[in-house]
Amino acid sequence: MSLRDFALLVLMCFVWATNTIVSKIVIAHWGVPPLFYAGARFMVVMLCTLPWLLPAPRPLWRLIVVCQLIGGANFALMFMGLQTASPSAASIVIQLGVPMTTVLSMVMLGEQVRWRRGIGMALTLAGAVTVMWRPEGMAMSVGLWLVAAAALAGSLGAVMMKQMEGVKPLQFQAWVGFTSALPLLGFSAMSEHGQWTAALAAGWPFVGAVLYSAIVISVIAHTTYYGLIQKYEATLISPLVLMTPLFTIILGVLVTHDHFDARMAVGAALALAGVLIVALRPNHVMPLLLLMRNRVQ
Repeated sequence: MSLRDFALLVLMCFVWATNTIVSKIVIAHWGVPPLFYAGARFMVVMLCTLPWLLPAPRPLWRLIVVCQLIGGANFALMFMGLQTASPSAASIVIQLGVPMTTVLSMVMLGEQVRWRRGIGMALTLAGAVTVMWRPEGMAMSVGLWLVAAAALAGSLGAVMMKQMEGVKPLQFQAWVGFTSALPLLGFSAMSEHGQWTAALAAGWPFVGAVLYSAIVISVIAHTTYYGLIQKYEATLISPLVLMTPLFTIILGVLVTHDHFDARMAVGAALALAGVLIVALRPNHVMPLLLLMRNRVQ
């Protein structure tokens, strides 16, 4: 990999990490309801990518389901989780998407898993459980359970996406925005309160956060990632993307003052080691999974 592309990848991972911190601040510190924030983000994505919406890829029903899983469901669950979960812990638990995708690939795509990838899956699961565990019991970590559910939604969407052909990056972003924005805003109107009050109280920083997450993250960063995946082998790109959770942990401790103790360190080491093992022997949807996972980071 050229030095320029490596620097670009490092910058991209750092940008993805900052987005998790920004989302945490918007939802937990400014009090903006998670569904409303997700809906506003997708509305901007839709407006920016509208020229790429048509012609619609086929089959349309699968595209809509994939976009709902990777877009609306994924973001809704992740942002709801960030109301109580720290960015550091969320960045570790979301790695559960790797073993989840591997299992789904076995069931839906007929992939085979050998012992090395099995060890990686077990390590990732052990790391996530270590982070989610509390002396009072795992049921207390409601926010992290929502993050795990977000990982499952993204994994299922990524596997189903692999069964489609000919969907270009910007076209996919257009359909994610188109199919997610209005449903999320509709559910927000029915189930959340004080959306506009919180957004107006936050002021221009809220507008900046929405534009940053929609344009810089969803449109620019992910299009760049697709370009790197097409240029280099996935076994080279996938392990390097693990810089994202590391940056998130560092920023979480420095910016949002996340609690990070020995248990969290052990959990992070186990989870990232497991992801690294799986990434070095990627399945058919590994690059797509990493993209979908980092879309919410």
